[in-house]
Amino acid sequence: MKSIDHVALTVRDLPGMTAFYRDAIGLTPLGGDGETARLGAGDRTLLELRRDPAARPRDPRQAGLFHTAFLLPDRAALARWLRHAADSGTRLSGASDHGVSEALYLDDPEGNGIEIYRDRPASDWTRTGDRIEMFTRRLDLDRLLADADAPWTGAPQGSTVGHVHLQVGDLDRADGFFAGDLGLTRTFDGPGGAWYGWDGYHHQLAGNVWNSQGAGRREADTTGLAEIAVNDPGRSDTTMADPWGTPFRFV
Repeated sequence: MKSIDHVALTVRDLPGMTAFYRDAIGLTPLGGDGETARLGAGDRTLLELRRDPAARPRDPRQAGLFHTAFLLPDRAALARWLRHAADSGTRLSGASDHGVSEALYLDDPEGNGIEIYRDRPASDWTRTGDRIEMFTRRLDLDRLLADADAPWTGAPQGSTVGHVHLQVGDLDRADGFFAGDLGLTRTFDGPGGAWYGWDGYHHQLAGNVWNSQGAGRREADTTGLAEIAVNDPGRSDTTMADPWGTPFRFV
């Protein structure tokens, strides 16, 4: 099954960002060389941070990352993380029930969006052909917290990058890349956005123009998304870029 392997970010403050993803998000440090840091769950890398202290802060209106979505194995794990966030003073920017999933949102110290979520069983998703029904409704945080059955001890084994949501300049051009070049199936449409999945998943990638309508190619010397690594044995060791210059590397 094709999936997102990991995401790489260009960061100005490597020690600070490493500490945030370790302490606030719960990823395990898995090595580095002073210029990079790898973090993940178990022995699986989910995030690579690449140091560039000269990089300019990204413009939130440019194409690039909307959020990296870390998928936890079950609702109890999501509840444990929410309790950890509350106890540690980690500030959320949103919390939503999407039907197929329950999601919590926040930003890292350099403004990169993060989603932490759990999926409902695929058998409970509402499908019409290739389309999968999704929505955005208020998530009851008190009910979620009630499922926190133990202290948070970090992202559990089996956690993955479930999807990556991108800011794009044009939805039609994005569709040509996602559906054409990457072979994704368009699963859902919403105002200003489109969602795409492989192998029946609700989405591994999405694109929106909420902040970035008409954006041109990304500037290379800025912080933010550096690369998306995709598990695809049929195309391993190759790289292609979307119309805005974001590299996709197949592993």
